[in-house]
This record gives sequence, C-alpha cells and structure tokens, in this order.
Amino acid sequence: MAVNMIDAGLLAKMFIAGAKSLESKKEWINELNVFPVPDGDTGTNMTLTIMSAAKEVISLAQPDMMTLCKAISSGSLRGARGNSGVILSQLLRGFTKVVRDYDSVDVDIIAVAFDKAVETAYKAVMKPKEGTILTVAKGMAEKAAELAHNGESDLDSFIKQIIEHGDYVLSQTPEMLPVLKQAGVVDSGGQGLMEVMRGAYDAFLGKEVDFTMTTNVSHAAKANIDAQAEMDIKFGYCTEFIIMLTKNFNIKQEIDFKEYLESIGDSIVVVADDDIVKVHVHTNDPGLAIQRALKYGALSNMKIDNMRIEHQEKLNLMAEKEAAETAETPMEKKDFGFISVSVGDGISEIFTSLGVDFIIEGGQTMNPSTEDMLNAISKVNADNIFILPNNKNIVLAANQAASLTEDKKILVVPTKTIPQGITAAINFVPDLSAEENLTNMEGEAERVKTGEVTYAVRDTMIDDKEIHQGDYMGIGDKGILSVGTDLQSVVLEMVDAMVDEDSELISIYYGSDIDEEAAGVIKDKIEEKYPDCDIELQKGGQPIYYYIISVE
Repeated sequence: MAVNMIDAGLLAKMFIAGAKSLESKKEWINELNVFPVPDGDTGTNMTLTIMSAAKEVISLAQPDMMTLCKAISSGSLRGARGNSGVILSQLLRGFTKVVRDYDSVDVDIIAVAFDKAVETAYKAVMKPKEGTILTVAKGMAEKAAELAHNGESDLDSFIKQIIEHGDYVLSQTPEMLPVLKQAGVVDSGGQGLMEVMRGAYDAFLGKEVDFTMTTNVSHAAKANIDAQAEMDIKFGYCTEFIIMLTKNFNIKQEIDFKEYLESIGDSIVVVADDDIVKVHVHTNDPGLAIQRALKYGALSNMKIDNMRIEHQEKLNLMAEKEAAETAETPMEKKDFGFISVSVGDGISEIFTSLGVDFIIEGGQTMNPSTEDMLNAISKVNADNIFILPNNKNIVLAANQAASLTEDKKILVVPTKTIPQGITAAINFVPDLSAEENLTNMEGEAERVKTGEVTYAVRDTMIDDKEIHQGDYMGIGDKGILSVGTDLQSVVLEMVDAMVDEDSELISIYYGSDIDEEAAGVIKDKIEEKYPDCDIELQKGGQPIYYYIISVE
C-alpha cells in the first residue's frame, strides 16, 4: 500500500535514523579526505553536527512538526562544526523552514523543502564550489522537483529515486573537481549526506531505529576525546621504535613485517630508509612487535604509551579546566575583545601574550562548533569581539556564531592558518575603529604564506606527487609542496617553495613530537640558506603537525 504522507512522529524517526547512519560511517567518510593527513574530519564534523540536533529531537516526548523542526534547526545550527557541518546545518535549516508549517508532508511539500534547503545552504557559502555536498544536495532537489512535477505521489518510490539520483551525482563529483579524481575519491561531504538519506529511508520503510545516544556534543575538545573513547581503543599501547638494520631489509620482508603488525594491531606506519626502519603501531602486546623487529636488527628510540591511561588523564584535565573556567571572575567591560582558536600549549601562550581573551582549543585536529564559539562570546565582556578561526574549515562556524549573536558586535577575521591569526592579532591597533581594524588585520593576514608538515596515512597521488603511507608531507596554502621519507629534507624543500625575493621573515613553530634541539637544526639550515631573512623559532606544541612554518 502506497504511503503518501509523513507526519511529525515518522519524520522524527527518519531524522534520528539518518543521524545514526551517518555516525556509523563517520570513520569511513573521514578516510575520503583528499589529503591523506591523519586528521581527516568530515565524517566526525558532520556526525557531531547532526547528533547535536538528534539529541534535542530525542528529548521531545510527543513532537509536533513545529517543535520537531525547531529542535532540528536549532540543534544543528549550534552544534555545527567544520565547513561540511555548517553546510549540513544550513540544509536542515532550509528544509525545516518549509515543513514546519504543516502537520504532515507529501511529495509536493518535500520537493519545495528540498529546494529551500539548497537555496539556504548556497547562500551560507561565500564562494560555492561544485563537486561538493552542495552539488549532491542540488541534484537531489532537482530530482525531487522533477518527480513532483510529473505527478509522483508514492513516497517510497519518490525517496528511492531521489537517493539513486543523489548517488549518481556523488559518483560524478570527481569529474567536477580534478583534485577528487586525482586522489581517487568522491566528495566526503556528499557521501555523508547520502548516508543521512539512506538511514532516513530505512526508517521510512519501518526498520528499527536505535535511539541510544553515544556522541557527546557539549564541548569541542571534550567531544574529540569522547569521539575517540566511543571507539573503545581497541589496541591500547602506542608503540614506536627504530630498527638499526644488521641485515638486508628488502621489499618482501617489509611487506611481511607490515602484514605481521596488521595481525596484532592497527595505525601502522613502517618507513624504511637506508639502514634504519621507523615503526609505529597500536597494539595490545608491544612485546610481539619488538620480538619480530629484533629479527632485522637492534632497536633504538623505543617509546610505548598506554593510550587508555592517557585518555583518562585528558578527561581529568578537561574536568579540572572546566571547573576552573566556571569559577573565573567576570571580565571587566572593554571596547575590544579577542577569541582565537588554537592548538598546542606554545601557540596558545603566544595568542594570550598578544591580548587574546579566550582560547578555544581545537583547530585542525578538532574543529570547534558554533556552540563553542557562542560560549566563548558569552565569556568575553566586550562590545566588539574579533574571532580568529585560524583554519579555513572553521570560518563558517565562526560566521554562524556571529549571525546568532545579538548583544555584541562580532567581527570574524577569516584567518585560515595559525600564523595568519598571529599576524592578525599583532596588527590590531586600539586607536582604529572595529571596521578599520578588521580591514587592516585581514589584509595583513592574507600576506602570510603557511606550510605545515605532517605524515601520510595512505597511498595517493596529489598535485602530480606520488605519496606513500608513512611519507612526510609539506602542505602549503594551495597544495602539496614536498614529499619524502626524510623529515628534514621535506621541511627544507617546503620552505624553498614558499620563500621568494620579497620574503623577510620566516617563523617556525615546532610540534609536540619535535624537541628543541631538532628544531634548532632546522632553524640553522634555514638561516644558512636565507641570510637576508629574519628567522624566529617558537615552541608550538601542536599535535600531528611536526612543523608549522610561515613566510612573510
């Protein structure tokens, strides 16, 4: 029997099922990241965004369409994090603007709602790019309009055909964005949207929906820890060492060694370099990895960390910090205030020394939400507040927070990197107006070139550079600048690609995995090659990224 209407109760079940479907696939979606960096986060960002709304929906005892739509819209807007999360929240906001006025919805109403969703999302993005989640959403909206126009009334057939067309549009995204085609992936945001649609369709068909909430969405940093915790840390010991080879280590032996490590753990990186092999593995029995490695040579630089204990320590520190923040004395009212997103104790200290009032922990490894921005805004007692997102994936969330704030003037300086944020803060002039400072800070930040060095988590090809799992990568503002197995060489090659005849200042921020001595060697080599530039070395303390380097 054909179903022609969806009431609030069924729509609520469909929404929650869509959220759960996305949650179950978030790690796979993370892996669709074009750059093979260890912090691909589209799946996590979209999941935390939609789960913020799902939490509010589940709390409704007997929702009508108006209260349901308010919960979906408000929850997703405040919980939005990352560009993909913000766009998803805007799609949901546009959809609910239409359906909230009806007790139940049919094909015609849903088609109009799809169109409004796409219109709202496109308006939220300053420069919409095709081949993304926006394109997939637009394709489904166009299909919905076509089906409604042709007289389709059976919602089963309607939803099924929309999903089939959405999958087709998603499959075409590599043809629209060359970078996707080169990396061999479809758009991750579009894939996330399709998982939501598939989950919603399952609920429509009557499949059982699990209403259990597992994702914590209260605080960006805490959410990051909880997101890791919910995976139950399958392998508890982070094990790293270097094998000093005493015999030949050929390709077959390397493959055999990797396969053995895969049988006892995960997160495996094995990089062979002349007479040494660098090894990283998460396992429950480090001794097994060590015993196998001893067959190839002597071991050095051994490091074994209990990740479960570290996780609990992070939770304890977070609780202490939240308690301290709650007990803080209110700020004295002032004209100008600053909020900055930061990662790493050294970088946070730099921002604090430059007059930043509130640090939001997050950045590249965990994008803070709109809610986190709003909480920070509430704690800064100033008429005009500048927000430094310091990441291109956080700018939309900052703008969304600004649009939701009525009692203070929020000015988002669209800084895309940590060094841009530092330069923007340095160039604030108290005697200028808020608008004059915004223009000045934005202009100075745009002059900063940034390079970041991390490692690859999979094999791929980007910018005509062949990248292998475990390789070091130097990533610039517009793409990969250097790749290799030697960290120092990758750093220096990246800097070479950034420096030109107008360069005057090179700033080096070394991460939590780099000691001061090693960073000093890098500084000396850069000074030797560029004697006309001033070189600054700072402890950044950032995770995952060995070096963040700026050139001005």
